[in-house]
Amino acid sequence: MGRRGREWVSAIAVSALGIGVMLAAPGAARAEGGRYHVYSCRMPGGQVAPADGWSSAKSTTSDYTQDTCGEGGALIAALSDGATHEVETDKATWTFSAPTESAIAAATLWRVGDADGGWATNATYEFWLAGPEDNDVKADVFDQCVAEFGCPTGLGDTSHVRSASNVVSVLPEYLSTHLFVNVSCGGSAGYSCPSGKGDANGYAAVVYLYAADLVLEQASSPTYAKVEGELATSSTVSGEPHLLFEASDSGSGVYQAVVTVDGKAMGATTLDSNGGKCVNVGQTTDGLPAFLYLKPCAPSVSADIPLDTTALTNGAHHVVVSVTDAAGNSTVVLDRTVTISNASSSPSAPPGGVTSPPGGVTTTSNAPPSPQNSPAPQPQPTNGANASALASLSARWSSSSEPALRSRYGRAQTVVGRLLAPSGAPISGALIEASMTPSDQGAHSAALGSVRTAADGTFRMRLPARAPSSTIALAYRSVLSSAVPSATAALALIVPAGLRLRVAPRVSHVGGRIRFRGILHGGPIPPGGKQLVLQASSPRSRWRTFEAITTDRRGRYRASYRFRLPGPVSYRFRAVSPAEADYPFARGASNVVRVRER
Repeated sequence: MGRRGREWVSAIAVSALGIGVMLAAPGAARAEGGRYHVYSCRMPGGQVAPADGWSSAKSTTSDYTQDTCGEGGALIAALSDGATHEVETDKATWTFSAPTESAIAAATLWRVGDADGGWATNATYEFWLAGPEDNDVKADVFDQCVAEFGCPTGLGDTSHVRSASNVVSVLPEYLSTHLFVNVSCGGSAGYSCPSGKGDANGYAAVVYLYAADLVLEQASSPTYAKVEGELATSSTVSGEPHLLFEASDSGSGVYQAVVTVDGKAMGATTLDSNGGKCVNVGQTTDGLPAFLYLKPCAPSVSADIPLDTTALTNGAHHVVVSVTDAAGNSTVVLDRTVTISNASSSPSAPPGGVTSPPGGVTTTSNAPPSPQNSPAPQPQPTNGANASALASLSARWSSSSEPALRSRYGRAQTVVGRLLAPSGAPISGALIEASMTPSDQGAHSAALGSVRTAADGTFRMRLPARAPSSTIALAYRSVLSSAVPSATAALALIVPAGLRLRVAPRVSHVGGRIRFRGILHGGPIPPGGKQLVLQASSPRSRWRTFEAITTDRRGRYRASYRFRLPGPVSYRFRAVSPAEADYPFARGASNVVRVRER
């Protein structure tokens, strides 16, 4: 264990560092829904953006919060260097809160900060970024600078806002409904952080949030009422018939109406610009829309949608009109077949057909005629009774209705589902194929075997007990020899790493040494070993990382620490496996071991 690791444990031995303003509830499971970006403070292209959804709080007049985003600046939280700050009293915080019915699905932050005010006995200046505590890992801090723990020059580069050193990509386990940007004087209650020392701006501790790219997820969809107009009521239309309706959305707001005719998109219309807020500002790389406000579009609108029938042929056409919210959730308002009859239109042609010249023969298929004397195609074996190429395949976890399931390492999970024909009749005796793609970068899919549907079309498949975080894919082929599945379904399995920790002895004293050893379950272990971190906490303090270690190729690890300061104090220790791209398990924590120093 290096010098810094020993110093960090020593600091914990005399400090109960405060958690700050972490008031949000633990992260909850989220229903899958539409998603959209919200840019805070600065857009990817550098343009100024508002800080919608962020709110500030501070404890005393020497604590400082300011929004300078409108001037091309940042959200600033700081403690001044001209005052003595009390532990557990002096804090400054910026909090981002997702709207009701929404959650944070992804987040990238650009921050710079320092804790130049230093530290004293049982007290330290610090800044940290956090999300609500995770139910399994209980580790909410994902970025921090603590003076006492060796952050003398701070983090990030103030001269280049988009510097790689400023980027913090937040892992999924830290995401829920809130994010926190904090500065404080942390330590043991009754002690104080020093005064008279700070950075060039007069801050003993400060964090600047220059930009945030937040992806919000909304599960609910728009609703509609009062559908009227010729396009909704007349069986035969001409010219430019209209569809009138009212739409509402309590989340991101009503965004667009989308019209399709015979399956072909005819255009999308923004129903209300909401004073310029309901405008997709773009600059994304994932195809999602982006806005500058959490609820960019109006919560309710009155829509008037025309359809130019002169651009269509006379005859029957299938018209669908949908309304979407800013997150991309869609609700069908109109779905019907109408007959178009325009006097100046060209003769109608059946869909997919060809109209012959006068005196000719009309064909109703674009397929070329089969050569004479060609052999009749041989029937292919079908997969199940009532087999159909238009079958619907549904699947879910037996223990949850959510498409993504968080499981414990070593616990076998079961997938259940059902296969139905278009008529709703069960497809029985059909083979359902299953495969698993682990979450580590570059992983290949592996077959899990197959299961046969019962008489009512249901099936049940138990996964391996030690499966890693994976995508589980299910496929049905109406013809067994077909290269393309007729129906598919997918589920996500999230498995935290399995860790065991032993510490001996469990009672020690100043000058005494304790030893850590344990094992990381699950593989494959990355080449060179998997990185772990050792964490400790004293009474009323949050978990602090004090040492990074690496396992051997079998997942085993060892470390030690010698107490340098007298007790009596009781500590908690654990090992944590951070999520990494080359390891197919989510962030996981070991069992907690208590050690008492006399």
